[in-house]
Amino acid sequence: MNVREAIETRRSIKKFNGQAVSKEQMKEIVEAGTWAPNHGTREPWRLVGAVGESMDRMLEAIKEVAVPKWRDMSEDELNSALTKFMQPGAVLFIVVPEDARQKERMEDFGAASAMIQNMQLAAWEMGIGSCWKTPPFIDNPKFRSTLGVKPGERIISMLQFGYFDEAPKAKPRKPAEDILEFFE
Repeated sequence: MNVREAIETRRSIKKFNGQAVSKEQMKEIVEAGTWAPNHGTREPWRLVGAVGESMDRMLEAIKEVAVPKWRDMSEDELNSALTKFMQPGAVLFIVVPEDARQKERMEDFGAASAMIQNMQLAAWEMGIGSCWKTPPFIDNPKFRSTLGVKPGERIISMLQFGYFDEAPKAKPRKPAEDILEFFE
């Protein structure tokens, strides 16, 4: 698969089949991510991941901070609602510094976003799907504490990885001529 093909065929996978993703595969995916462009090679990211048995512990951590409407659900209803978060074979939380300087904060977010895209493309090439999510619980103080997020850091993404049985169809994109203006 060439780069262009990976870019054009990659899809956000939301229905995973539950097949495990190994720690070795996740290390390979993260290694590809680290090649993202980042100003001054600051590498402004830290990742907290769960695979295998730790996925069960992650589900428990998420349950503890789930949005209020989930607290009114029965245990079965809650488990059903949470499967969308936990059916993947692995999950990564991307943590970046919350730099007070706007330029550096923007550069760090941009670099971490490029890292996420690199990881998604590397996973896709391996036949592993991914989905970039920003659920509200990532800002919950108790959840941040559970993940070891320090003051001055923020979680910018929950990135799910896993195997899937069917990829969604491509959605149309605007052609370049609709979004590109050349300076004259």
